[in-house]
Amino acid sequence: MSDSPSDPLPPWRHWSTAERERAYSPSSVIGGDYRPFIQAYADRSAQARIDAARLGGRWQRIAYAPSPSQGIELCLPPPADRLAPLLVFIHGGYWQELDAERSLFAAAACIRRGMAFAAIDYTLAPQARVGDIVAECRQALGLLFAQAPALGIDAHRVVVAGSSAGGHLAAMCALREATAAYPAGRQPAAAVLVSGVFWLEPLVGTGINDALGMDAAEARAASPGLQALAGTVPALVCWGEHETAAFKDQSRAYAAALQDAGAAVRTFEVAGRNHFDVILDLAEPGTTLGAGTLAILAPDP
Repeated sequence: MSDSPSDPLPPWRHWSTAERERAYSPSSVIGGDYRPFIQAYADRSAQARIDAARLGGRWQRIAYAPSPSQGIELCLPPPADRLAPLLVFIHGGYWQELDAERSLFAAAACIRRGMAFAAIDYTLAPQARVGDIVAECRQALGLLFAQAPALGIDAHRVVVAGSSAGGHLAAMCALREATAAYPAGRQPAAAVLVSGVFWLEPLVGTGINDALGMDAAEARAASPGLQALAGTVPALVCWGEHETAAFKDQSRAYAAALQDAGAAVRTFEVAGRNHFDVILDLAEPGTTLGAGTLAILAPDP
């Protein structure tokens, strides 16, 4: 039973603040310490930067707006006789942690297959509101679309992916309404949404919202699940086995809403993974998530 026809989640309005805090604390199911996973992001990203370069990858930083936080870490494959698909990754951290430099772990796997990779930096809360962060990510994606021909990227095969809060941001970038921010009404070819948050109002009143400062109206306005979903691009929606029920409910409900709106959706749970390490499989062959992502990005035969 949901709280309203437009809110298909379990009746969270009847939960105490402490219950919502636990429900939306992904570290609560891994013992409480997520720092080793953040270190893994940094270590894997540093190695991926080196490995991608050894494979002929060409790294560059592109600014999409004046602030130092408004940039894109881009790795292009060696020049080829065909345009390259592009995987764009948006990091999580509840809109208030992490950065692109620690979000490069999928780069080498992409370069190895002749694909380009980009990680978007955005202004973190409390310096930016969630709606502002959404606008920044759309602006970054719009720049990549605009520069695609010059960069050797196939603008018709740009896939946007994100984890946790990044899953929310990727979903907002994949809506039909987002095309207003992209040149010539372009859209991503698909979205990979991993352990995302698609209805934000349950966060209002919790400690998670301290830096975000959302009221209920702002949370609803920034919720993909409450936007018009007709025309949303095909999506892969997944989560880790070891996640809170609230995160699983969010992904299942959003996948169902996309399907009801006519979008092509693939949905699955990744065995043995949790909220923090599931994303490390993003482009790794031999993993459920990696195989699904690479299949979306695979060059035409």
